[in-house]
Amino acid sequence: MTKLRFSFFRFTTAGVALVAVAASAQEKRPMTIVELIDVPQVGSPRLSPDGTELLYTRSDTDWEKNGRTTHIHRIAADGSGDVRLTNGEDGESSPRWSPDGHWVAFLARRGDGSFQQIHRMPNHGGEASALTQHESPVQSFAFSPDGEHIYFLAPDPDTAEEKRKDDLRDDFFAFDEDYKQRHLFRVSTSGDGPRDAERITGGDFSILEFRLSPDGTRIAHSRSLSPLLDNRDEGEVWIMDADGGNALQLTDNTVSESGAQLSPDGSQVLFVSASSADFETYYNRNVFLVPAAGGPHRVLFEDWPYEANGATWAPDGSIYFVGNTGVRSQIFQGGVDDAEPTALTAGDHSIVGWNFAPGAERHVFGISNREDNGDIHLLPASGGDPVKVTSVFDHLDETFELPVQEAVRWNGEDGVEVEGLLYYPLAYEEGRRYPLVVQTHGGPRSSDKFRFGRWSNYVHVLAARGYAVFKPNYRGSTGYGDDFLRDMVGHYFNQAHLDVMAGVDYLIERGIADGDRMAKMGWSAGGHMTNKIITHTDRFKAASSGAGAVNWISMYGQSDVRFPRTPWFGGTPWQEDAPIDVYWGNSPLKDIYRATTPTIVIVGENDVRVPPPQSVELYRALRTNGVDTHLYIAPREPHGLRELRHQLFKVNVELEWFERHVRGIDYTWETAPGEKSGQKRTTTDGVNP
Repeated sequence: MTKLRFSFFRFTTAGVALVAVAASAQEKRPMTIVELIDVPQVGSPRLSPDGTELLYTRSDTDWEKNGRTTHIHRIAADGSGDVRLTNGEDGESSPRWSPDGHWVAFLARRGDGSFQQIHRMPNHGGEASALTQHESPVQSFAFSPDGEHIYFLAPDPDTAEEKRKDDLRDDFFAFDEDYKQRHLFRVSTSGDGPRDAERITGGDFSILEFRLSPDGTRIAHSRSLSPLLDNRDEGEVWIMDADGGNALQLTDNTVSESGAQLSPDGSQVLFVSASSADFETYYNRNVFLVPAAGGPHRVLFEDWPYEANGATWAPDGSIYFVGNTGVRSQIFQGGVDDAEPTALTAGDHSIVGWNFAPGAERHVFGISNREDNGDIHLLPASGGDPVKVTSVFDHLDETFELPVQEAVRWNGEDGVEVEGLLYYPLAYEEGRRYPLVVQTHGGPRSSDKFRFGRWSNYVHVLAARGYAVFKPNYRGSTGYGDDFLRDMVGHYFNQAHLDVMAGVDYLIERGIADGDRMAKMGWSAGGHMTNKIITHTDRFKAASSGAGAVNWISMYGQSDVRFPRTPWFGGTPWQEDAPIDVYWGNSPLKDIYRATTPTIVIVGENDVRVPPPQSVELYRALRTNGVDTHLYIAPREPHGLRELRHQLFKVNVELEWFERHVRGIDYTWETAPGEKSGQKRTTTDGVNP
């Protein structure tokens, strides 16, 4: 395996791509909003035990249902014979091969059943039948290596008394205590028809995830106090026999772990944790090992400057994982005694939906890049050239003009190098300045990467309308080393917002961005950043704050998760000698009196991650201070918008806002399929009463 140095990852072909796009532009057309929303989603690839066939899921829009439906496909490993296997009205998910390859199992809710169950069908088609009849929804499952059982996770069912009270609407509940613990069960695969499951675990704890050993005799798993996200840092790695006996706790810390898995020889358990070697919290994710019999843990690749996402054992005892290197991600392999891992893939792309098929000794994964939203590829265990299997997204580059993506780097205010992505307008001409939309990613523990753009950021539509789009991986992003990530510890807004503005100035200095025509947008942590930016500068003509926090004191108590946020401010806001000054000092609301940028605010009604009151506080403050603003709340929606018409509304309302305030032009709303063309459902015209 050839070792790829970091300099390779920083290589960009933007100049060549610009020429290629210009040459072919006459044969293609820009994407509309609906066409971007309609781009299918592909995932959950699973290679058959003999390596000849592949299962994957495909999600497509249904505008009559106002959502997406997911079905399971089967395709030969050479890319021939793509067949849709399932047709359930509510869709299916999580396809899995039986160990002998004769059966396909999946999750679905069908018939009169209230809950999602495990179903199975013959590999080459036929009627699917329910394998479980559990009294609560099955949430994940796996075959035993011998194929005789399926193990699955499910919450404890409601008791008869709970059902009776629910029917009577005698349904008061205790907040944050109304969950059901999630436990492990198994069901026999022999015989026909649904059957009762055998309980493997029980008690006042939850199994978060599990993995059977290669021989099927033991189970590595994570368990926590509850299934609540806010208790993840109180979970630990455990190991037990396949029947639940001889359970042994392997870790004892205050960080979250994931992906626990026994080594091929059964001697060690690997897991991934966003922590340091001594389990200090808030670091890039690292791969850890702990003896299966108990004992001290150790971290692998400790001086490697990037981030490990997911990990699995190779048959030879080395480890595979997907590494986040900033604006790219690649598949890596490393031995347990190696100083650093070796990249098996290369290129301006993101690896999505990756897993390793040990029987066939191949990696299976999606590659998302400028032209492709994640078609499935295969790669030999030791690396080589990925082989494309599916062709779901071939039409994208054949039909549409797609914006050129370029990795850009600049120095932050303190001299530290920062990286991000620049998307050029479709008709870009060197020497001409263009209006700029600055988009900041969520997380903030994340990074924007080369990939096909999502509907939520609609870079394709913005580029078609003559905008350049800038996505900075500001301080606090993953994939750039721990010092870069931990700049937020102790003070959320230290260098992060300054990195964004330094990147903006860099694009202005290059002659690409028009500093007098700029807009700012973002969702979640990207919304936090938008809220900070509008109190830091008046240089943006318009802004859209999506599900962003504005008051860290109230946000700490309102959100469904706190443990990633405590390090930012050095404690809780309700402890003795609470660091209230740090919470308030980093809250955009503290400086909201400075904001003058016209700003719309968007949030889901049922968002528990960044609850609507944060958006209400922002809106009321802006409106009271005379700033042009509107607050749009999407009914039924959680932290991300799921309904198609809500997605279309978000893009339309933001485009109208930007076009009016940034370029001073009118905008005609795009309509959903079947609706009257040009029909405008809402408007941001006018001023607040």
